[in-house]
Amino acid sequence: MPSITMSKNVCVIGSGPSGLVAARELRKEGHKVVVFEQNHDVGGQWLYDPKIEDEELLGRDNFLKVHSSIYASLRLVSPREIMGFTDFPFGMKKGRDTRRFPGHKELLLYLKDFSECFGLREMIRFNTRVENVEMLSFPNFGKDLKWIVKSKEKMAEKAVEEVYDAVVVATGHYSKPRLPKIKGMDAWRRKQIHSHIYRVPEPFKNEVVVVIGSSLSGQDISMELVDVAKEIHLSAKSLDISEGLSKVISKYDNLHLHPQIDSLHEDGRVLFIDGSWLIADTIIYCTGYSYSFPFLDTKGIVVVDDDRVGPLYEHTFPPSLAPSLSFIGIPRKLIGFPFFECQAKWISQLLSGKRTLPSWDEMMQSIEEFYHSRDVAGIPKHNTHDLADFEITLVFHI
Repeated sequence: MPSITMSKNVCVIGSGPSGLVAARELRKEGHKVVVFEQNHDVGGQWLYDPKIEDEELLGRDNFLKVHSSIYASLRLVSPREIMGFTDFPFGMKKGRDTRRFPGHKELLLYLKDFSECFGLREMIRFNTRVENVEMLSFPNFGKDLKWIVKSKEKMAEKAVEEVYDAVVVATGHYSKPRLPKIKGMDAWRRKQIHSHIYRVPEPFKNEVVVVIGSSLSGQDISMELVDVAKEIHLSAKSLDISEGLSKVISKYDNLHLHPQIDSLHEDGRVLFIDGSWLIADTIIYCTGYSYSFPFLDTKGIVVVDDDRVGPLYEHTFPPSLAPSLSFIGIPRKLIGFPFFECQAKWISQLLSGKRTLPSWDEMMQSIEEFYHSRDVAGIPKHNTHDLADFEITLVFHI
């Protein structure tokens, strides 16, 4: 016989896709939910923010001022048919962007529609940043654990502390820049930015720009710059590039491919590992993103080690703190929205007592076996949470 369902006070951090579906599923299961959102509206990564002037150019601050990394021309790289939640299709609406691969604004409007349809906004505290989350008392496995959540509303003078039965972290992973280590990087005196704060190509007019990273964003930004910048030099880990990228590069006289950078020099020189060099005005790092939870204090139980968040059972629960602490949206390279929805249902039913987790030992064994399988396959630690061989949630420009 299933146990009597329990209602918990649950804090959800973030109102992007994962936070919104978490709020819906938690409330559906009978929990009392408060969603903290640092911005003025829902959407998370999809809430385009053109105001990037106050952000540190390489995003090295602990708490970032800008959450979204979306630039103006972004379009989805996956078709809308697979992007929506299971019971709320991402359909075409008259008078809106009806393309199969729409622009980012259309996905934001979809998330707003989702929020309105299920009455989620009433649960959200907008313009409120979570500053700290910590345990009320040190945990014993299987015992009820409570959390102190310290938050501050944008216009308030003081932060507020509240106690919750559970915390769901849904803050995304496309905000905190992942930066390479390049000799001379700190001494290079010209402009260096991460693609996190790239929005439009116009500021780079007539410049010599080095773009580091040949993944989708690196290719995308390089293509945007060809009609504006004087020269674009794309630095790739490997010169063994796709036929498509090779054709694109051959079409433009001002777009050049280079190997990795050896070092940067104070006079503006960028030296590549093949010995070639150039003087650049700007370097744009299209080098991806890291997991970052600057507000979360678990006394070292959950750590981020070279972008491995762990230990997490099924990328969701730290065994020692489960189910009162959970993460939605950690995995990458998958069809995001339906996956977030499955996680949300699982978390909600575990908290209500409808479902149970394996023992601590079984969860830890599962995690260790997963890590071992990744090691045997030669997958770097920083790709621990890449669950497929394709990037379905990235976006691109046409």
